[in-house]
Amino acid sequence: MGKYIAKRILQFIPVFIGVTLILFIMQNVVPGDPIKLIAGEKKLDAVTENNLRATYHLIETDGDGNIVYDDAGNTIETPLWKRYGLYLVGLLHGDLGNSYQRSGMPVSEILAEKYPYTVRLALVAIVLEAVLGIGAGMISAIKRYSFWDVLVTLMTSIMVAMPAFWLGMLLQLFFGVFLKNVTGGAFYLPVSGAGGPAAEFQDWVYYILPALTLAAISTAYSARIMRSQLLEVLNADYIRTAKAKGLSKRAIIRRHALKNALIPVITYIGIDFGGMLAGAILTETVFNWPGVGYETYRAITQRDWPIVMGSVTVIVIVVMVINLLVDVSYAYLDPRIRFGAPKDQS
Repeated sequence: MGKYIAKRILQFIPVFIGVTLILFIMQNVVPGDPIKLIAGEKKLDAVTENNLRATYHLIETDGDGNIVYDDAGNTIETPLWKRYGLYLVGLLHGDLGNSYQRSGMPVSEILAEKYPYTVRLALVAIVLEAVLGIGAGMISAIKRYSFWDVLVTLMTSIMVAMPAFWLGMLLQLFFGVFLKNVTGGAFYLPVSGAGGPAAEFQDWVYYILPALTLAAISTAYSARIMRSQLLEVLNADYIRTAKAKGLSKRAIIRRHALKNALIPVITYIGIDFGGMLAGAILTETVFNWPGVGYETYRAITQRDWPIVMGSVTVIVIVVMVINLLVDVSYAYLDPRIRFGAPKDQS
């Protein structure tokens, strides 16, 4: 197990370098001068402009941070490879750079402020996905070809085909506008924001619609996977043996079938949780949720590349760690799996 974990961590290195390198190149290929983005409509004098370029490693500086000039008295542009190296060195020290648009605020501080909202929303959504998805899949498999099976199949088909942003807007329209008008304002749900001291509702109410939107499509997939896996397990030989011994259907499902059927479902939910922690840009944008996904969307529209680079870097790390945890959990979910064991062992 230890060798497997070490091997997977080593595999993260080229993936991490590849993703950050692609993003860094894209940042420098997209038209637009970052210094002009910082200054806006202000006209900067040459000294101030050069100091800003030196701060963002756009021009060469010496060991003391002084700007280096060529023989003609012009600044020297920092090569792309060197800027990427400086960026990686900064990452190793926890420095994600400074925002162009947020008065030079460190990106790490911005993400530290926004990420808790994304984590809490992801936790609510993943609980909904696990409970509703596994529950619906079990009911559909146990009551195969019944009304409940048809209902689950129909609902999951609709949810899979429905874009998340459109579902979010439908929920906003129904629970935030239609119900408010029908009930005269007596009952409705908030359609944007995450609450706060001066909010109209308690903070937990603001999680309902975004969490439902974020979990909807994944819940449908979880239910489908659970149904197919449970049906496959129930037709296995050892299940027929358990039936022949006189065990009740409930005992067979609880003691024998459920654990094996859950392995692919838990794998999917674990990977999906990593995606949720990465920040659901569409969901957070639709509901004006102050998380890392919405912050990334704003940064892209404003070309605030340090925030884009920082948020995507954090997202890559989170997804890789979650995937590692999911893979390691295989050995505990199924004793037959032993990573790093000799091939002749089961």
